[in-house]
This record gives sequence, C-alpha cells and structure tokens, in this order.
Amino acid sequence: MSAGDEAFERPLQGVKVLELSQIMAGPTCGLMLADMGAEVFKVEKFPAGDDSRNYRREGDSGLPPSFMMLNRGKRSIGINFKSPEGKRALLRMVAQADVLTENFRLGVMERLGLGYDVLKEINPALIYCSVTGYGREGPLASKGGFDLILQAFSGLISVTGEEGAEPVKPGISIADVNAGVLAATGILAAYIHRLRTGKGQRVDTSLLQASMQQLYWYAAAYFSRGIVPKPSGTAHPLVAPYQVFRCADGRMAIGGANQANWERIADVLGHPDWKTDPRFDSPEVRHANRKILAGLIEEVLAGDTLAVWLERFDAASIPAGPVNDVGQALEHEQARAVRMVVDVEAPKGGSSDSMRALGLPILFNGTTHIASSAAPSVGEDSADILREFAFSDAEIDELVACGAIFQAEHGRGRTAGTTTEAVAS
Repeated sequence: MSAGDEAFERPLQGVKVLELSQIMAGPTCGLMLADMGAEVFKVEKFPAGDDSRNYRREGDSGLPPSFMMLNRGKRSIGINFKSPEGKRALLRMVAQADVLTENFRLGVMERLGLGYDVLKEINPALIYCSVTGYGREGPLASKGGFDLILQAFSGLISVTGEEGAEPVKPGISIADVNAGVLAATGILAAYIHRLRTGKGQRVDTSLLQASMQQLYWYAAAYFSRGIVPKPSGTAHPLVAPYQVFRCADGRMAIGGANQANWERIADVLGHPDWKTDPRFDSPEVRHANRKILAGLIEEVLAGDTLAVWLERFDAASIPAGPVNDVGQALEHEQARAVRMVVDVEAPKGGSSDSMRALGLPILFNGTTHIASSAAPSVGEDSADILREFAFSDAEIDELVACGAIFQAEHGRGRTAGTTTEAVAS
C-alpha cells in the first residue's frame, strides 16, 4: 500500500451498520457496504448464528466457504434480543447506528418491538432497510421469501432454458444477489438524503422486485404486444446473431447486436453474400430467421478451433468470447486485473493465512479498498463491539452472565482490516 493509498478514505468510512439479516440477500448488501468502508456489525442469534453457517458441502471444515465469501470484513455480536436485557442492549446500539438491515418475515420485527416506528423514535437519523420476499404490501406480503420461489413466481424461470425444452432455474441466485445490490443502492440514496436533511427513513426492497427488475425487455414485449416470452437458450430476444455457437473444440459467444457488427461477422465467416441475403439483410428478418442463421454459422465455425476463431473475431473488432466454466473465469488474469478476485485473510486455524474471494465490483479512482478481515465466528467480537457503543466492562459482564450477550471464548480483539488493490491503467 502506498502512502497515497494510506491517506485514502473509503466512501463510507465511519458509517455504522447493524446487520440483523442473514443467509444471502442482506449479507450481500452488508458486504458491499463493508467494502466501501462501513463498519458492519453482524447481529446474530446464538449459538447457531446466521443460518448459512450450516450451508456446507461434503468435505467442508470450519466455517463454510459460502459463509466466508459473504461475511468477510464484518464483526459478529451474539445478542438474544428476545430477552429484555438483550433488547435493551440492541436499542442502545440502534441509538448510535447509521443503518440497520433486516430480512425477517413481515411483522416479526414489529412483534419484537423493533419495528421502524419504534426505532426511528430512538434514532430519527436511522436508515432502516428491510428485504422481504414479496414486499410490504399486497395479498402476498405476509409470505416468506426464498430465491427459487421468487424466481419462479416472477417469471424468470419461465424464460430460462433451451428453446422448446422445459424451463430451468438460472444457475445463480439472481433474486437474492440483486436484492442485496438494490438494498445497498437504496441505503446509499437514503444516506445522501440524510446528509441533506438530517433525517433517516425506511428503505424497502424484496426478492420479487429484484427478480422482476430483470424483465425489462420481456415486459416491454408483453406490455406492447401481449407477447409471453418463452425460453430461447442463449439467443437474444431482439437481435441476431447474438448467442452461443459451437466451434470444432468448444463454444463461443458472438455478439452481432448492430448492423456493422453483423456485416463484419459475415465477412470473417467467409460469407459476404449473407449481408444481402433477404433472410438476413435487416435486423428484423435476421431475428425472425435466427435458427436458420445459427445453423449456417455453426457449419462454418465447425471448420476450426475456438482459439483460431477468437483470434479472427478479435482482429475484426467483433464482440466474441469463450464460454468459460467458473474455474476458467476465476483463474483468468482479467479477473485479477479488475480486482474481482482478491486475497483476504483466512480464518484462524486454516491451512494458510490468506484465501481468495470475490471483490467489490466498483472502483474509486481506479482503486478498490476492500474489507479483508476473515468472516467471524458467532459472537467473536461481542465485547469489543459493545465497548465501541459505550458499554462499560461491568455492563458487558452482566449481559454475558444473564445470557443476553454471547461472547466467543477466543475473540479477535481487533477491528476489521482492509486490503488496498490498485488497478493498473
């Protein structure tokens, strides 16, 4: 880290976030806030903590890799906020916090006496962010939400898969991850509003909204002409050729999203005649005849290797790329260059001092300063966190003794660290 980097203040430095959310959507939001400089205090039940602490594959030991991925850079405090003492301790922390996130089923926080109407009286500047399944209003508001269920309900699964085949779930947790990103976006907007007015507010998003946001172009087709989209493989709903094609030894994605790219594709494939072929000479007819066009393109691509075709397409400035598996993508030097693969601290007791993780997908002045400390065990930082919220040692001892607070036997005794990664221009 250079001297200039040491002086760099991350955008959210000094912001205190109480993360009562768990599993994926809320923790994704918390991870992004932590990477942008916020101090994220993970408030967990004990002894189990966040439910995702149990999401293990066969052979996993220690903290599950999935939990470590989303919870690095945070500190954990174990609070039984169903107990009077634990609830009072949490309310005292709320009074000093900037942000609180939660993803309980609608009504749970209110029944605990921790709803927004209560907390805003304690701290009018508090930004209170809820992630629910179906939103706070409407006939389904009281239902619990899960990524798979909301992907199905929102229509996402209905448009995913090969043409003519049964719909399939996308391989990633779109609803959860996008809900986390939307929650972070809403929090940042509310924070800007607070800087102007001094007032906090409640921010809401849901897995349903996070899923339906992905439907922009499909919704446009439905609203304008009543078209109900179906799965179409990797093909684009509006332009062609814009999909994955087979070569002699692999698959590549080709993006002919405009007329100029299409004409270069035809030339590189050795078929300039396609440019004036009435089946392909305009965007509309190319899309209407995309199956015929795809078959012709694959006949040509079968004559050479992926590497050869990528070189030819790159030389002609045509958007194209290999279909990597996850390992190939994560190991590619470009992933390091944009700091999406970063080195962070590994939990104590592991086989090494560092491990790899996904970084913050946002750069500030060409640099990312991520929260690099290892994901915590349940209650690992309870006593230190309470001290930062002005609890005395005697008060902490009393809270631990009555079971309102859980302090892990071997706490870290330190604050979350950061790693600075400069991106070469």
